Amino acid sequence: MPRVPEDIGCDNEVCIDSPKCERTVIYKDKTARELKTFGGTEKKGCGKFIPKKEKS
Repeated sequence: MPRVPEDIGCDNEVCIDSPKCERTVIYKDKTARELKTFGGTEKKGCGKFIPKKEKS
């Protein structure tokens, strides 16, 4: 299965990993090339998780 590019944002704020996912960050700051809603839930992540990057 091909990996999802890192510049695809996610607007699924129900996902348990949403607060610590870079996809949510790029969705909120409008730098995502494309927007998707991945299938994470309150109990599990979607599998497309990218850890938040440190601000420099």
